[in-house]
Amino acid sequence: MSYTETADGVDNQIAMVLDLNKCIGCQTCTIACKTNWTDEPGREYMYWNNVETKPGQGYPRGWEDVGDGWASEDRTERSPGEIPSIEGYGRHWEFNHEEVLLEGSDEHIAPAEDPEWGVNWEEDEGAGQYPNSYYFYLPRLCNHCTHPSCVEACPRQAVYKRSEDGIVLVDQERCRGYRHCVEGCPYHKIYFNMEEKTAEKCIFCYPRIEGNGPDGEQHAPACADSCVTMLRYVGRLDDPTGPIHKLVEEWEVALPLHAEYHTDPNVFYVPPMSPGQHTEEGETVDADRIPPTYLEELFGPDVHDALDTLERERERVRVGEDSELMEILTTNDRENQYQMEVFADD
Repeated sequence: MSYTETADGVDNQIAMVLDLNKCIGCQTCTIACKTNWTDEPGREYMYWNNVETKPGQGYPRGWEDVGDGWASEDRTERSPGEIPSIEGYGRHWEFNHEEVLLEGSDEHIAPAEDPEWGVNWEEDEGAGQYPNSYYFYLPRLCNHCTHPSCVEACPRQAVYKRSEDGIVLVDQERCRGYRHCVEGCPYHKIYFNMEEKTAEKCIFCYPRIEGNGPDGEQHAPACADSCVTMLRYVGRLDDPTGPIHKLVEEWEVALPLHAEYHTDPNVFYVPPMSPGQHTEEGETVDADRIPPTYLEELFGPDVHDALDTLERERERVRVGEDSELMEILTTNDRENQYQMEVFADD
């Protein structure tokens, strides 16, 4: 399947690939995004980038189970969803910092009240039974979809795609806080600022990629630039020389999340390779610990071919042969991984 289609009126589409085999769940990307963009009033519960443990309910809780998106592939009708409650996101907890740090209390630092849910609540829980329990990490951000249902949902045309790079943004002057976009995003990556009464979301760090930071230099999005394992690739989807195009179109190992929502995401994932199962006596069983059917639920039927390709190319390297795919996936050259020069003329 080809993913290089761009939306009407969009010149080039920016995209990101995330290699889930490298994610260690350290949340560095989450904190980098949080401190850059969502540390103001009304944004306490917002995580434009978050890292979920899968299998799990994710953030907001149960986001995969509430509909949304397009009802069919022809995108003539939207599938109505739900606006998550603040309890589904997890309320902003107040901690006893003052008592412990300033007043000398013997208590340990803890929430002032017993929380029932929050972002990353199910970290490292996963599924399965000993000795074959399993989990993996899934970083999520706005997909800056080619056919975003959030854009269609907004009656004010406040949500839109930039013509130069396809980044989806919210015009704060036009937004009236109807929250139809929040209801319309099947990935639940648009948030409502209850202080400002407007919608807000990931902006793909466009000031950074345009070189409008304090140093005047171009930088990859904060989530990518801060990643300690360098699992993210940034570039134009239609750039045939870049890693995005090679991983998505040539090698076909990077897949969209929940393609059945029909929004055509521009964030892609290299699926996690599974360790084998073991008996309680430690004997190896010829079966994947992560059920292939679960990966298919997330990434569609092409996930099986993608995993076969990854294993085949990894075996080539094991026996001393060259593999372009493995070179891309194991690079430590940030210039190749984050091809910022393609945005210089935007």
